[in-house]
Amino acid sequence: MINPTSKLSISGQAKALGISRGTVYYLPAPTPQADLDLMKVMAKLHLVHPFMGQRQLLSQLHRLGYEVGRLHVRTLMHRMGIRAMCPQPGSATSLPAPGHIIYPYLLRGIAIERANQVWALDTTYIPMARGFVYLLAVIDVASRKVLAHKVASTLEACHAVEVIEQAFRRFGVPEIVNTDQGSQFTASEFTQAVLKRGCQLSMDGRGAWRDNVFMERVWRTLKYEHVYKHIYANVREASEKVGKYLRWYNSARTHSSLGDQTPDEAYAQLLPSLERKAA
Repeated sequence: MINPTSKLSISGQAKALGISRGTVYYLPAPTPQADLDLMKVMAKLHLVHPFMGQRQLLSQLHRLGYEVGRLHVRTLMHRMGIRAMCPQPGSATSLPAPGHIIYPYLLRGIAIERANQVWALDTTYIPMARGFVYLLAVIDVASRKVLAHKVASTLEACHAVEVIEQAFRRFGVPEIVNTDQGSQFTASEFTQAVLKRGCQLSMDGRGAWRDNVFMERVWRTLKYEHVYKHIYANVREASEKVGKYLRWYNSARTHSSLGDQTPDEAYAQLLPSLERKAA
């Protein structure tokens, strides 16, 4: 966007773009190691006690010997994309950007019994040796099959679009796509990618933690069975190893809720007959 070799000065280019000249020279500072260590502890506490909000997490951290304030805990929760799974007014991580359209929650009271009936899309925090990344994934709710995923360093709508488009290309089009109210999912770039396929778009209600519980179960399984047993050196390694686990999860990990089938087996069985023949 800014061209250092242009005849127009940096100040002039910044003014023309309506941005501060300081932002042109700004380099983001790396996350301090103390914060990275704290985030790892908070992530594990959240998986064991998902109902804990800022105050309860703060209390647990104090008991573990961490000297940290509530505002700092709130900042780290926002950065990690975690929130308490209990009725609440809403949190910054699940709120849309101003002006974004919120779509109604469509799954309440319906039986999800078919593959490609409902897909769910969500984001979770993945710690590394230094720093962290986000994992976006699309799952088929009926079969728990992970249809597509991506490891990304930011929470932007372009990553959500890439993942959902990958799932569309590989598995067709579902009846409903469900997300939370995060800005990456309420952005028109993402909503139009879903709606133009003829899908209905559903979004979790604010403070309605049960609306997203099927994704939370997948995240819990992934983190306890794989993520917390490894230390990823970089984004590439995180992407490769998480991808390898998810392929195993789909093809080899059985689920008692699926009658001891794997997600791949359940997905194939739960496809409507016409789709099964086409596949």
